Amino acid sequence: MNIHFIAIGGAAMHNLALALVKKGYTITGSDDEIYEPSRTRLTNAGILPAEMGWYPEKIHAKLDAIILGMHARVDNPELIKAQDMGLKIYSYPEFLYEQSKNKKRVVIGGSHGKTTVTSMIMHVLKTKNIGFDYLVGSQLEGFERMAHIDDKNKIAVFEGDEYLASPIDRRPKFHLYKADIGLITGIAWDHVNVFPTYDNYVDQFRIFANEMPASGHLVYCAYDPELMKMVQTTKIDACFVPYGLPENYVNENDQSVVKYDGKEYVLNVFGDHNLMNLEGACNVCGLLGISKHEFYKAIQSFKGAARRLELVHKAPGFIAYRDFAHSPSKLKATTNAIKNQYKKYKIVACMELHTFSSLNENFLGEYKNSFDQADLPVVYFNPQTIAHKKLKPITEEQVKQAFGRDDLNVITDTHVFRDFLRSLDLNDSCLLLMSSGTFDGTDIKQLISELKF
Repeated sequence: MNIHFIAIGGAAMHNLALALVKKGYTITGSDDEIYEPSRTRLTNAGILPAEMGWYPEKIHAKLDAIILGMHARVDNPELIKAQDMGLKIYSYPEFLYEQSKNKKRVVIGGSHGKTTVTSMIMHVLKTKNIGFDYLVGSQLEGFERMAHIDDKNKIAVFEGDEYLASPIDRRPKFHLYKADIGLITGIAWDHVNVFPTYDNYVDQFRIFANEMPASGHLVYCAYDPELMKMVQTTKIDACFVPYGLPENYVNENDQSVVKYDGKEYVLNVFGDHNLMNLEGACNVCGLLGISKHEFYKAIQSFKGAARRLELVHKAPGFIAYRDFAHSPSKLKATTNAIKNQYKKYKIVACMELHTFSSLNENFLGEYKNSFDQADLPVVYFNPQTIAHKKLKPITEEQVKQAFGRDDLNVITDTHVFRDFLRSLDLNDSCLLLMSSGTFDGTDIKQLISELKF
């Protein structure tokens, strides 16, 4: 096939492009900006656009399909030409469905934990030498790319984002995969720019579950009250598979130990939210024919996905993690996990308000009590990011009131943020850095090398 990517530089888009090159397809693409690591990966595959920008002449009759990324706009000149020519235009989840519609499709959805659960399932399947297609939202140890497609595989595992599929397809991505096995980790309002009310957001998960076939299985977290309410009040044809925490486990020495049927399995992950993620993944793998013993044995070597409670430094009396947490539910779960694991340490928790939702003054109140377990809480945001997203400015006082902590350190300059951390005595401390961004380009490892502990 001959396929052109409009907005090829995105994380999912460029990984799908690389997967299709590996499959033998002819791939071209365009974008107006491409950053690392996408640039180097596309260069190495020989498909980096020669020039940045949009070039309608790249759209021609010999193309079998266009894959349109969310970064493009509805008035994109390449998109307009493709529409005028009547070419087939896919969003990437729509295209992935077409590639996998004859396979058993596993789709992991939810407001938090999607990447971790997907990663756990992928790790176990690979350990068991079971071939599968996949798309996941983070780079994983042992996997060359974040996407893979092979006609020989009978299983496809997709991380199911609830954000919109493309500029011209306003459906949530996870609806388009048409799950045979669906998992929902939990529901907590996010993406307020697309789902302006809480009920509207919850409806997306109801639709996802409702569209599953009677032969399908809906795996869901029984600890999530909103999800439980949805399951109890929605007519869903699929079979229900609830999960919670393992029946017998302990958290100790930076690890968790799960005990099952007379055997102990030492894990590299910890925290109740990660153990619930693990049980969800275990149930999915069970539906794919993998026993609990086989699952627990394989998952022992799982070290986590990049930026998902990722250990970045460990020294006597000091430890540092970074995490993708940015929404209130993720922030609370991650901070609580660290506090419970390192009871003797001072928890210095830093988070960046970076997304459209988190910087929206109408959403800020959702963060109340989410930072209660931090001993020294820090919130960073860049006013220029707010302006770029065309949102109403927020003040440091608004942020303090929203989080419900008078001792909250609110910082709006990245140099001040770094200097603040450098000024701290971090002996007997755990530093937790949480953001879906980068704290405005902060080199985390370099910063940690400059800290006092």
